Amino acid sequence: MGWHACLDEYEKLVIRMSTPRVVIDNAVCPTATLVKVDSARRHGILLDAVQVLTDLNLSIKKAYISSDGQWFMDVFHVTDLNGNKLTDESVISYIEQSLETTDPDRSLGFDGLTALELTGTDRVGLLSEVFAVLADLQCNVVDAKVWTHNGRVASLIYVKDCNSGSPIKDSQQIQRIEACLRNILKGDNDIRSAKTSVSMAVTHTERRLHQMMFADRDYERKPILQHKVDSPVVTVQNWAERGYSVVNVQCKDRTKLLFDVVCTLTDMQYVVFHATINTAVDKAYMEFYIRHTDGSPISSEPERHRVIQCLQAAVERRASEGVCLELCTSDRQGLLADVTRTFRENGLNVTRAEISTTKDTALNVFYVTDAIGNVADPKIIEAVRQKIGLGNLKVKELPLQYHEKAEREEQAVGVGGAVLLSLGSIVRRNLYNLGLIKSYS
Repeated sequence: MGWHACLDEYEKLVIRMSTPRVVIDNAVCPTATLVKVDSARRHGILLDAVQVLTDLNLSIKKAYISSDGQWFMDVFHVTDLNGNKLTDESVISYIEQSLETTDPDRSLGFDGLTALELTGTDRVGLLSEVFAVLADLQCNVVDAKVWTHNGRVASLIYVKDCNSGSPIKDSQQIQRIEACLRNILKGDNDIRSAKTSVSMAVTHTERRLHQMMFADRDYERKPILQHKVDSPVVTVQNWAERGYSVVNVQCKDRTKLLFDVVCTLTDMQYVVFHATINTAVDKAYMEFYIRHTDGSPISSEPERHRVIQCLQAAVERRASEGVCLELCTSDRQGLLADVTRTFRENGLNVTRAEISTTKDTALNVFYVTDAIGNVADPKIIEAVRQKIGLGNLKVKELPLQYHEKAEREEQAVGVGGAVLLSLGSIVRRNLYNLGLIKSYS
């Protein structure tokens, strides 16, 4: 009996050593909440911590990561999306509980749904065809995310049977869904790289999208548009004395940026031993000291180049390109097919989409450009809103080019006289019609 008692105490010690210790502090920093995590080091633990914070749509303003032997310590400076400290006790409690568990639940409410994974060549109207086929096959889209990058598209769509409300388990139905979607994705010239799969497995959607696009090698393809704004700058150098590869990333700051970078490094089988993350105004500066999981640094020029390409792609995949449109309306069968068909008929291309359903309400976000990837004409956006319903489809965000154009027109008034004044008024009127300014007089 004494041996068993000793074993129990040993198991308790192991559990205490392996369970992360979390401290959330609102007193130290005047502008952010500090989240401190201490834990035994294991592969992927940094990603788990960042994932918990980003799933709550928290903004990570600063972070310090350090590994001392087999111990892992990190500090995150976080705020909500409005730049405020965390004061909601339920949110603080959720963070503590999520970070302290060694086996976090990542289902995110997708139990009881069938997951469809799609990758292929992007084109105008593709999403419209996908949702139309799913509606015809009696699949109700409950949740979905669509990313595009360098002419490629990846999508993870969660569906259930329209009639029963249950997951789709019939093998023949699954085969029909896969075959129909594969035909759409391959089009006329993408027979080899178009892929579809159906799964009942629960996964983290955004991490899986990164994995799908990485497997599709989107990072090797040339961008459709060569004039990308604020392209990320990535450098990789070796610190031979310490056996680290030092990765620096500088780019425009945005939500979930750290997750995208850490997710990619983790899936490429690199371990982050030390890191410093800083943000200033709208810029992010990240430095990572990494090694392979076997303890070796980056060892060749092709590997260094591949890391740079993959991290640039990771940052760009979620970058917001185009006008952001938010659709909030009662959910119904075929809603997504109708909305995306309207986009296609008006020459709008969806570069990114987030689909969600709460009870009987659909809340969908679409980023749209014109057919060749340029900024969409405000008149076309207004026509689409009229068609779908001004109260249902709203402009949530305009790309920077809209505001820059308006500013240029304003500055040119004094030089060009009344004609340029008229042109500037047109631009301001379009912004007013889209609800982005209060007055255009």
